[in-house]
Parts: sequence; C-alpha cells; structure tokens
Amino acid sequence: MHLALITTENLIMDSRKIRTHGTEFAIIYRLCDLAVISGTLAIVSQLYLGSVSEAWLHLATLTCIFYLLFAESSHLYRSWRISNFQGQMVATLLPWCGACLLLVAYFFFSKSGIEFSRVVMTLWFTGTAVGLVLWRYIARAALSRLRNHGFNTRSAVIIGTTANGIELAQEFQRNHTLGITLLGFYEDRSSDRIEGSLPAPMLGKVHEALELARKGELQHVYIAMPMHAKDRIARYLNQFADTTATTYLVPDFFTYNLLHSRWQTIGHVHTLSVHDTPFSGIAAWAKRLEDIVLSLLIIILISPVLLAVAIGVRLSSPGPIIFKQHRYGLDGSKINVWKFRSMSVMDNGDDVKQATKNDPRVTPFGAFIRRTSLDELPQFFNVLQGRMSIVGPRPHAVAHNEQYRAIVDRYMLRHKVKPGITGWAQINGYRGETDTLDKMEKRIQFDLEYIQNWSLWMDIKIVFATVFKGFVGKTAY
Repeated sequence: MHLALITTENLIMDSRKIRTHGTEFAIIYRLCDLAVISGTLAIVSQLYLGSVSEAWLHLATLTCIFYLLFAESSHLYRSWRISNFQGQMVATLLPWCGACLLLVAYFFFSKSGIEFSRVVMTLWFTGTAVGLVLWRYIARAALSRLRNHGFNTRSAVIIGTTANGIELAQEFQRNHTLGITLLGFYEDRSSDRIEGSLPAPMLGKVHEALELARKGELQHVYIAMPMHAKDRIARYLNQFADTTATTYLVPDFFTYNLLHSRWQTIGHVHTLSVHDTPFSGIAAWAKRLEDIVLSLLIIILISPVLLAVAIGVRLSSPGPIIFKQHRYGLDGSKINVWKFRSMSVMDNGDDVKQATKNDPRVTPFGAFIRRTSLDELPQFFNVLQGRMSIVGPRPHAVAHNEQYRAIVDRYMLRHKVKPGITGWAQINGYRGETDTLDKMEKRIQFDLEYIQNWSLWMDIKIVFATVFKGFVGKTAY
C-alpha cells in the first residue's frame, strides 16, 4: 500500500508555491535540459545536413525558451526525491510536447517552416524526448547510488506510533534511494499503546523533537497520528511551524482500504476521493493509446485466425457467428461485448447459469474455442470502440453482477475501470467458471489489486503472462 504524504505547506498555501530542488540541483537540471535540446538538434543537423546553420541555432534558442516556459509552469524542477520515475518521466515529456506544439504553431502562423527540413525536425523532436528521459534516468540512478552510501540525504523523525507511521518507517529503511535517514520515533502516549514493534528506536517525547527542530537539527518531520487526535495534530502542526523543518502529515484514513485515491481542491476546500479510477489525465490518455496500438496490432496479426474461427463457428452449428452479450462497462454502464458463438442456445437473462464441464449447450467446436479463449478474440474490436481495454477485470453477465454485488464486499468497484480481455485475476488462476463464493471473492480481490497498483508496466506483464499461460484454461468450459 502506498502512503500519501501531505505537507502542511501544500494544505495551506497556494498550489503555485511548490518547493523546488536545491539551487544547485535546479540549475544543473535546467542546464542539462537545454544542453540535450540544443545538442540533439546539432547532432541531427550535422549528420543529416552536413552542417549546423545559424537558422537552426536560432530555432534551438527559441525552442529552449518555449520548453523552459512550460517546464517552469508545470514545476518540473521541484524535488522528485519521494516520487517514482514514471511520474517524473511524464512530467518531463509534457513540457517538451508543449514546446514542440508551440513551435509547430509558430511555423504555421509565421510561414517560416519551409526553411527547415521536416526529417531533421522529426528526428530532433524524437531524439530530444529520448535524451531528456535518458539523462534523468542516469541522474536518478547516480543519486540513488550516492544516497545508498549516505550522501545527499535528509534526516527525519516520525511523531506517533500508528500502523501507518510504522509502515512509513519500514519503507524508509527498505528504500535507501529516497535519501531519507530515519532517526526514530517520538511519542507522548504510553508504550502499551504502540500498535506494533518499532523498526526504529523510540527517541523520546514530542517536545524533545520540537527542540531539535528549533535548533535546525531535523529536516523532515512526519506526523503519524490517529484521525481522532485532531487537537493534538493541530497543536503539533502549530508548534513545528516555529521551525524550519518540512512537516508532513501521514493520515491514517488509508486504513479504510481505499481503492484509488486522489487529492482535489474545490475552491479552497481540499477533498480526497476514496473510490476513484487510476485512469485520469495523462494516465487515461496513456491507457487509451496502449489499447488502440495493441488492439490494432493484434487484429492484424490474428486476422487469419479470426477468419478460421468464424468459418468453424458457421460450420459447427446454425446461428450467427458473433454473439453479443450485455455486460457492465465503465462506471456500471451497459455495453455489448462480442464473442464468437460457442453454444447452440445462449441465454443472457435474469437467471445466470455459467458454462460448466460437459455443458450440453456448448458445441464441440465451441468447447475448443472456449478452452483456448479463441471465442473472445472479437473483443479486440470492442477495445477499438473504447468499450473495453486489453487489460482489466473480465466482464460478468449483468445478472451475475446483481447476484454477487449483494454478497461480495466492494464487488462493484471493479467497474471503476473498463472491463478487459485479460486481467490480473486471470493470469493468477481465476479464469473461467467461478462455481464457489470463495473463487469469486478471490477474483474480485485480484481485480481490485490491479486497480490499486495499475501501471503501464503492469499491463505489459499481464499481456505477456497471458500469451504464455493465460490462453488455455482448465476451468474454461
């Protein structure tokens, strides 16, 4: 479970006032970005055109200005110490994409684009994107090695011994690349109220931590108190405001088993979504791009198989080749999911009856395509339509949803994302018939784990796992 860390500064100050890197790091990052942009253009121009003209130098200068405008406005040069590399990568590429679009718009309105080679421009845009990400990866790796040896670190203490505080301490000790040196805990409560064994020493009472912070000996303070202790939290926040330590609040509402949460500001009111989708903003675009590219590629590759299965269905029994099933889609909306027909008689009414072993409704050819998942291949067209995703919770019959939502906790949360052709549950053995409540509960557990931990890399792993072990299922009848 990932802990969200909320600084008091972020809670009370305008969102524009985001702390940046130390001055030295911020300058280095800016200079390296400008060097990558200009250097890539110089290399491409030299290799393709044989020289770097004055016009190209002016273009590089203009683009660097555009890039810095976008980078500064998006706070790219803030500290990324406790952020993942994927987030930093996206934050880096967005200003570059903005600069490229602004440059294209400048060419369009000034009519000056004809002076520049489109091939060079394309190679420059692409090469710079790779370069910006690559040098950050190298810098991050170098900083991680330095922090593993004790350089470029920040001292920290945790106020409170809640379960979240203990988990945070364990994460600091596991992940030295964060550059956080945990000194220990401070707690005013008696030792018998500690919620578990402490991974770091108990250093004393809170007033002692306050004295150290006032002397400038503490850099980070994490307040991990129970939610009901709001008076103490307010008092501690007020006291540590008299220090230069960066103060964080580690709220314990994450013990409420959140699905996917996100901070939002409505006016001056801060809100936290409890059951949210991971696909918003850039993540939504990335997921959709993944679906379009993969589904198009797969449809092209399997087109002979699609034709062969269609002929097999037509010859095996009378009826349509494609069967359309009503399913719940994103946010519980009803969608039509396509499958190759595998049964002589199909039902989709209020009474749910899953296909079982030796089900008389399943044709011999239908049994084969169900067992090998070939019956689900038309769903790649559903992905192109935007109704489904390549990876996501498998869609259940509408009546099946109504049956299990009443007896399986958090069942409907699986519909916070689009249903998928394959999923985390399926590659972990929960594919096909769910003939017991325990199997359904396990499937839902894996579905929610996917939503909580989603990343593009996780999708890629699921796709590859499906190719090697997910197409043939012992429980798929």
